[in-house]
Amino acid sequence: MAARRATTRGFTRSATLLQDRIKSASSSRGFEQSRLLTQWAETVGEDTAAIARPVKVSYTRGGFGATLTLLTTGPNAPMLEMQKEKLREKVNAVYGYNAISRIVLTQTAPTGFSEGQASFAHKPKDYTPKPHSPEAVAEAARIAAPVGDDGLRAALEALAKNVLSKPKS
Repeated sequence: MAARRATTRGFTRSATLLQDRIKSASSSRGFEQSRLLTQWAETVGEDTAAIARPVKVSYTRGGFGATLTLLTTGPNAPMLEMQKEKLREKVNAVYGYNAISRIVLTQTAPTGFSEGQASFAHKPKDYTPKPHSPEAVAEAARIAAPVGDDGLRAALEALAKNVLSKPKS
C-alpha cells in the first residue's frame, strides 16, 4: 500500500501559522486559554456577552486563583454584580479548574477608551405584533362600527385593539 501524500503541497494552514502568535498575545493579557476570548458568548451566554466582555486576567504573586476583569457600561454593572459567582463558575469551566477566584467589573461609557471601547452588540427588539384578546377585538369593532368610511373604520379599529390590549400599569 502506497503512503498517502499530503495534499497541501508545501502550504501551511493559516490557523497553524497564527496559533503561536495568538497564544502569546492572549497570554500577555492574562488569557492563557484563548477560548475564553474567542468563545465568550458561548461561555457566559448571549445575554451576558451583549453587556460585558473580558478585559484581562491578572494573577497575584504566590496566591491561588486569578482576577478576571470584565468591561461593562454603568447601567449594566449592578446586574453583572449579582451574577458574578455564576459567571465565575462558567469561566472556570473553560479553564477546567478554579483558575478564577475573583471577578472585578470596570465601567466605561459606550464610546469607551481607545483600547477597550465598550461597544457591545445589542439584541434587536422584538416588534412582532402580539395577538389581541377576543374581548379587545369585539370592543374595537363596536367602537369603530358607526364610522362610515371603510379605511377610516379599519384604522380606528386597529388603534382601538392596540389601546385596549395595552397592559394596564
